[in-house]
Amino acid sequence: MSEPKKTPLYDLHVELKAKVVDFNGWLLPVQYHGIIAEVHATREKAGLFDVSHMGEIMVEGKNAEEFLQRVLTNDVSKLKDNKIIYSPVCYPHGGTVDDILVYRYNKEKYLLVVNAGNTSKDFEWFQDNLTEGVSLKNISPEIAQLALQGPNSQKILQEITKTQLDNIMYYGFVSKSEVAGINCIISRTGYTGEDGFELYCPVEDATYLWRALFDASEKTQGDLVPVGLGARDVLRFEAALPLYGHELSKDITPLEAGLNRFVSFDKEVGFIGKEALLKQKEEGIKRKVMGLEMLERGIPREGYKIKKGEEEIGWVSSGSLSPTLDKYLGMAFLDVDKAKVGDEVLVAIRKREYRARVVKLPFYRRDK
Repeated sequence: MSEPKKTPLYDLHVELKAKVVDFNGWLLPVQYHGIIAEVHATREKAGLFDVSHMGEIMVEGKNAEEFLQRVLTNDVSKLKDNKIIYSPVCYPHGGTVDDILVYRYNKEKYLLVVNAGNTSKDFEWFQDNLTEGVSLKNISPEIAQLALQGPNSQKILQEITKTQLDNIMYYGFVSKSEVAGINCIISRTGYTGEDGFELYCPVEDATYLWRALFDASEKTQGDLVPVGLGARDVLRFEAALPLYGHELSKDITPLEAGLNRFVSFDKEVGFIGKEALLKQKEEGIKRKVMGLEMLERGIPREGYKIKKGEEEIGWVSSGSLSPTLDKYLGMAFLDVDKAKVGDEVLVAIRKREYRARVVKLPFYRRDK
């Protein structure tokens, strides 16, 4: 069994007395001062996350766009330079390989940001489906990634960069920028439901950049706090953002996960999985992800069964106490013929069944 990997910020997390856990083969901070406090801090002020375990794959060549059109469900041809799209990647049977971000430098150069646990699998999948005139490079070992999230993010980051952040729109990026004197990619992205930025820098500069952001926070009264994976999962859950292994997997299609708008059936180049997804769409989705609000005190954890009367109608994919909404909530895959918004269902938590109501997603949407 191989040793868990460490991000370049590992020693800093230990110094900050974070609770460190093995997450998919990486030693990462799950919390610093408590998950609930870190969720509130990110929603109300600003939080900084070490997400250096994420994978980065560079795609280049004269046929790069055509290759991505073939392996992604979303339509890359509509993407402009310095813009980003989200896209599922599918197997021929429609199940999901991964969900990724695609950064377009130009028509012949793209950066793919993939889930940490899927990096090797994704690279092999892309390599197996590679076309002539395209090269791939896994640059993950060279890159550190920090996510600065929350309403104070911009004023903190602006303190230490000359790049005009007002000019970076949501899902836009600047490929060559300096932050505290460090060469960075700055993108207006994140996975918390808040406004914020993700910074990509050389691994050797990660600790300096982390400290520089906290120094900037002190100067701007940004109230920045370090945030661990525990709060990150709650934040993405409140915003109903899917997580691979929960709302997506090789056995779950993007249509079942409610990601229809990221599947472009009408693009000129057919994509892997199109026939299976089209068949599923035409025949009708049998199950799909919906929200649950508990009517009794209890947390609906992943895998718990959901019943309506005596009949089993689905299972929980993610569940948590929502600190922002002060409710016990769940995301669940439910039989569409047997559950709709407003219905009351039962969640089997250990040896007892708890009442819950089916609700719309997302649970939380920030004011803009």
